[in-house]
Amino acid sequence: MPVKKPREKKIFVLDTSVILYNHNALRSFEDNDVAIPITVLEELDDFKKGNDTINFEAREFIRIMDKLSDRSSLTSWISLGMPKGGKFKVVMNEQSEVDAVKVFGENKPDHRILNTALIMIAENPDKKVILVTKDINLRLKAKSLNIPAEDFETGKIKDVDSLYAGKSLLEGVEKSVIDMIYSDGSCSPEYLGITNPIPNHYFILKNGKNSALTFYNPVSERIEKIEKHSCYRIIPRNAEQVFAFHAILNPNVKLVTLQGIAGTGKTLLALAGALEQKKNFKQIYLARPIVPLSNKDIGYLPGDIKSKLNPYMEPLWDNLKFIQNQYGEKDREYKVIADAIENEKLVITPLAYIRGRSISNVCFIVDEAQNLTPHEIKTIITRAGENTKIILTGDIYQIDTPYLDAQSNGLSHLIDKIKKHPIYAHVRLEKGERSELANLANELL
Repeated sequence: MPVKKPREKKIFVLDTSVILYNHNALRSFEDNDVAIPITVLEELDDFKKGNDTINFEAREFIRIMDKLSDRSSLTSWISLGMPKGGKFKVVMNEQSEVDAVKVFGENKPDHRILNTALIMIAENPDKKVILVTKDINLRLKAKSLNIPAEDFETGKIKDVDSLYAGKSLLEGVEKSVIDMIYSDGSCSPEYLGITNPIPNHYFILKNGKNSALTFYNPVSERIEKIEKHSCYRIIPRNAEQVFAFHAILNPNVKLVTLQGIAGTGKTLLALAGALEQKKNFKQIYLARPIVPLSNKDIGYLPGDIKSKLNPYMEPLWDNLKFIQNQYGEKDREYKVIADAIENEKLVITPLAYIRGRSISNVCFIVDEAQNLTPHEIKTIITRAGENTKIILTGDIYQIDTPYLDAQSNGLSHLIDKIKKHPIYAHVRLEKGERSELANLANELL
């Protein structure tokens, strides 16, 4: 019997972006070793103060390193304390024979991290050394210096194109079954050949010109007919929007995700649906993460804090004004929205401003959720108290942060991991309804 050759151990050199994405990154490489460039610790020192998630990640990583090292020197290999083994250390030396600082003509942290990777390659000829970074440009620079470089794969969705859509089209359904649904309001999943249906999954049933919009109710365990409803005079224009309103208005569903391209109505539907059931909650929060242009902090912008934030919040106000303008200024509903804003029953705010707050008895809408990490999404959801509904909207293909993509963002991660839970519903909106011009741009540009 041939002797099995032991698997070659590797050394992974971590970039700062990996740690700010996941403070547990040290423990994500099985029995392999992990090298931390001293420049990474210097960068983490700049990130440790603040209330954003990246500040939390930086602080937690520093605590983990402190606990693991105890009284040992960080410049020596230290056990990661895992059953399979694996060690880590901080690499102080940044003077490699091939100097990335000189190659790229600038003494910046990224180039010093590249030098650390080059040093580890030179010192460990018997091991494969890999730079791990979520910075695409740094990976390209690494490869130009013949440094193997990879993205941090933990938590990434392998096939984002097959991500759960929340809905199915069933054609060729027996007309008698569709008639039964219209007469009785529901049918058993077996009539449609459905076994082990996903809770709150939506179905478009078709037989020629006959059709029905339905969903699987995990409470009754039946396929039930869905009625088309408008919310604050916002009328759903397609089956997906009907499904979205149903998920938002369903009291048994506590977590809703709406994913789709620009113009599919995600934010408008979420806000209109929340307003429709405002009596069920003490407040409606509509928030979005702030992603500054060119990755600069909002401090770079002129003016006071309100004027700095207005550009980021304006799309949310636009949706609210659109709903309000469905009514005349003298209509009761118009005044109800105005009063809700004035009395802070309806709050539009940056996401960072509500971190740490209690979100009990709240309908909490998070717009542009694709710009959040999986940990940020988890932090939001775990803060939900009694009688709280969370609605997350976003387009997983339109990422505005440099270290996330369609596979690694928090919205994709959430949809993939939580799709079979009875208090969750998801709808992928695919048909643009903003305008013919907007649809043309989405299809051809």
